[in-house]
Amino acid sequence: MKFGKEFASQMVPEWQEAYTDYKFLKTLVKEIEIYKQRTRLAMPAGPVRSHTLYRAFSGLTQRVNSPGAHQAAGDVENQAILVQNVRREGEERSETMFLGAAAEGGEYEMVYFRRLDDEFNKVQRFYRLKVDEVMKEAAVLNKQMVALIAFRVKVEHPQGWTNSVEETTQLASDAAASSAALFANTPSAVKASRRVPMAVIDEEGSVAHREGQCDESHEDMKDGNGIEVVNEGVQEVKQRNEIKAKKRPPPLEILDRVKFNTSQETPRSTIKGFLNLPNQADLKFTEDNLRKAEDQLKRAFVGFYQKLRLLKSYSFLNIMAFSKIMKKYDKVASRNASKSYMRMVDNSYLGSSDEVSKLMERVEAIFIKHFSNSNRSKGMNILRPKTKRESHRITFTMGFLFGCTIALIVALALIVRARNIIDKEGRVLYMETMFPLYSLFGFIVLHIIMYAANVYLWRRYRVNYAFIFGFKEGTELGYREVLLLGASLSVLALASVLANLDMEMDPITADYKPITELLPLGLVLLVIVTMLCPLNILYRSSRYFLLVSVFHCLLAPLYKVTLPDFFLADQLTSQVQALRSLEFYICYYGWGDYKRRQNHCRSNDVFNTFSFIIAAVPYMWRLLQCLRRVYDERDLHQGYNGVKYLSTIIAVCARTAHTLNKGPKWKIIAWITSIIATIISTYWDIVMDWGLFQSKSKNKWLRDKLLIPHKSAYFAAITVMNITVFSLHRQTMVALVASLEILRRGLWNFFRLENEHLNNVGKFRAFKSVPLPFNYDEDEDKDE
Repeated sequence: MKFGKEFASQMVPEWQEAYTDYKFLKTLVKEIEIYKQRTRLAMPAGPVRSHTLYRAFSGLTQRVNSPGAHQAAGDVENQAILVQNVRREGEERSETMFLGAAAEGGEYEMVYFRRLDDEFNKVQRFYRLKVDEVMKEAAVLNKQMVALIAFRVKVEHPQGWTNSVEETTQLASDAAASSAALFANTPSAVKASRRVPMAVIDEEGSVAHREGQCDESHEDMKDGNGIEVVNEGVQEVKQRNEIKAKKRPPPLEILDRVKFNTSQETPRSTIKGFLNLPNQADLKFTEDNLRKAEDQLKRAFVGFYQKLRLLKSYSFLNIMAFSKIMKKYDKVASRNASKSYMRMVDNSYLGSSDEVSKLMERVEAIFIKHFSNSNRSKGMNILRPKTKRESHRITFTMGFLFGCTIALIVALALIVRARNIIDKEGRVLYMETMFPLYSLFGFIVLHIIMYAANVYLWRRYRVNYAFIFGFKEGTELGYREVLLLGASLSVLALASVLANLDMEMDPITADYKPITELLPLGLVLLVIVTMLCPLNILYRSSRYFLLVSVFHCLLAPLYKVTLPDFFLADQLTSQVQALRSLEFYICYYGWGDYKRRQNHCRSNDVFNTFSFIIAAVPYMWRLLQCLRRVYDERDLHQGYNGVKYLSTIIAVCARTAHTLNKGPKWKIIAWITSIIATIISTYWDIVMDWGLFQSKSKNKWLRDKLLIPHKSAYFAAITVMNITVFSLHRQTMVALVASLEILRRGLWNFFRLENEHLNNVGKFRAFKSVPLPFNYDEDEDKDE
């Protein structure tokens, strides 16, 4: 793979604007190459003067390099560039002086170096900003760890510490055993490359340990006559550690000014927040609270370590990009400028800063000691989870099941044709009873296929959907896994349909109609049991994630709304007919109609009333979520979004009332409300959710940044969104209209997440904040 493609594939998607524009720099080098070739062809025969005769004269005496200049020792006349650091507008910048500007084609090379400097300064500025952010976060995590250790001591030793010899000996032996276990689990290469830990994140006891080291070195620094040779560096470290030890408060005293953070993510905390009750709770020293605090800090450290890894990768990739592009330039221009420029890069903050590496080592040590019981292998597997490899078994099984699906569809068509089922008397009754039962699985499978297509397109166009949804790293499903689930469900549903028809047509089993009718219910129960299965099979983490989002939708106003919650609620608004099918399951099997294959549900007022309510329930969930976001975020746009769902609820109610009551009055009301809701929904979907129709965009009627290179795809999507409207359809068209709505929703999904991804890119938002367990009193004072 060429470096350009590898460079693009390893970028942090949300930081892509902050990386070196390697592709554009290659274009500038290509322009230099084209000019060189054109000049070489047009060059007349005869002696050629050396290009060094056209360079700026450096003077008769050798100039002394300034502290910021980076050039090789030797004759300045042999240098192609002069790189130096200057300070402008309070910011240190790198500037490259091209010494061959007077030569032919020099203007092309000057443009190249000017853009190269701009790219380097951009990268270094962004890197310095991110390093400052992680250092501040490290200080916060340091305070959290101090509180956690004190809390752990209080829980495990509620009577407090005494200065008895037995307890001191026991503590020392425990610490020695922990250190020995950590040393035994540490690879030799890691031990050899161990650096001095940073003082940013410190642990209790580390000060005394370093003081002991200083004392040992202090005793060793003596000459043969007993005269002590004082090392000023050792004394300075010792004094700094003594000051730090004096400032460090005793661990248990910290608990007097620490409270638990209670985020508004549960119904209880939501009600407390609505009543303006304190959001922090007093510490209760229990094992359960200790476990919760450890879990929260564990997640915080894992997230923090991922930031450090990405930041280190960012530095490495950009340095590699500068090295590659300078080598290309040297080859094309026949110069030797890469050494001088890369010396400047290596000496810059981007190339010489080691804060991130030291922080990574310190986080590894702390995490292994406190969160993995000194087991280095276990701790590193959590901090650096292995990349999930694509399994050929999944691809083969998916293809096999889709082949079975096609075979079952063909078999079903042949059976219906051979036995002339369409012309029999029971066909109308079958469509009114069994078809709604099995159509539920058709809607679900179609939605799964559309989601798999979304995942495929998101990956192809580098939309970081795993980060946007908040999936745990390594647990997100690829499009193959999603298609595998859809194919499995379709095979089960089609096999159930064939079994149902075969049992009806077989004279032996024809008398067992109640058992025949129970096949769809058995399949529904199988799906529910699979979803609730606690065993670690069939993508348990994904099933749990889906169930949590469903639960948050059911209790929409009581939980803080996240993107997965309202994204799922939007999917449910396109599955109204599937929810009505579930209602029919309850009616058909609950009231015993399956025993006689009779459908009395349609003529029942209770069923019709609930059908009226169910049609509006998904939109009601979204309306409540919008209201909750208005309360949490103080964002009026969410209130306007709620108006969209309110208009849809009114339209659904009017359509349902027209279906139940008939008459021209309800028909007019249904048409008017449906048109209004369609206009509002279409405008919001295209303009707000997709970010299109921007009047000042460089892409006319679209937006500035587009992931799909073909603009026609966006206009085609807008057309499809306008075709699917609220229609007053007959009962026979229910399945078709519901399927079209699912297809429309799948189209909406891709462009909705594309716009969300571009918003994250614009804000360089590559991480989600992790709630911390403890809150210090001074933090409250700062917030106030």
